[in-house]
Amino acid sequence: QVQLVESGGGSVQAGGSLKLSCAVSGNTHSMYFAWFRQSPSREREAVAGVDEDGRPNYADAVKGRYTISKDNTKNTFDLQMDGLKPEDTAMYYCAAGRAGGLWSSTNSCYYWGKGTLVTISS
Repeated sequence: QVQLVESGGGSVQAGGSLKLSCAVSGNTHSMYFAWFRQSPSREREAVAGVDEDGRPNYADAVKGRYTISKDNTKNTFDLQMDGLKPEDTAMYYCAAGRAGGLWSSTNSCYYWGKGTLVTISS
């Protein structure tokens, strides 16, 4: 069993930055980790993922603005968000899936955090 707990959400103005962190516990051998977001006007969508070898992947909407990283010593993975836009406003969820799964698919993620709210004002 894997437990995921997000932190770091909040409210900032457009152009600002936030850093989200996901604390991971349990057996995470051969797993990848990802961040998703969901707002009332959009379905849950993948934002960024990092595989078991530390290789990152990004959705086109955030490429160049977001950076995902994994810290194996702290058992966390983070999402640095820069150049934030009002359309980035959403509940952000961290998730984990087994190696070989598609990082951007909600169906491939077995474990989910409860989410942290990010609000960007114009």
